[in-house]
Amino acid sequence: MEEFKFDFENLKVYQKALDFIDEIFSLLKNLPREYRFSIGDNLLRAGLSIANNLAEGNDKNSKKERYRYFRTSSDSTRECVSIFIVLKRQRLIDDNIYLKLKRDAREITSMIRGLSK
Repeated sequence: MEEFKFDFENLKVYQKALDFIDEIFSLLKNLPREYRFSIGDNLLRAGLSIANNLAEGNDKNSKKERYRYFRTSSDSTRECVSIFIVLKRQRLIDDNIYLKLKRDAREITSMIRGLSK
């Protein structure tokens, strides 16, 4: 049986956001226990918000409404970057992982910007 797909599942930026969430989950598994529920929970919610707002916004009829959801998705991506910076400053994240996540976040925000136009 063929799996049914929603329109947003075909968006490249949505697929990239799912990969980004996978990376966040991996990062959270390696965080010290005392940070998993504070910083970790905030990071996970922000990461999930990226994909969720892309999915929800893609079905909106008005450009203004779509833009609002895509803007929230981009804002959530930036929130993740801010958390990555804090983790790096506290030496809780490897430099290579930090740089990869930051590059991925930049790509996601650029892709969202393209969708918004």
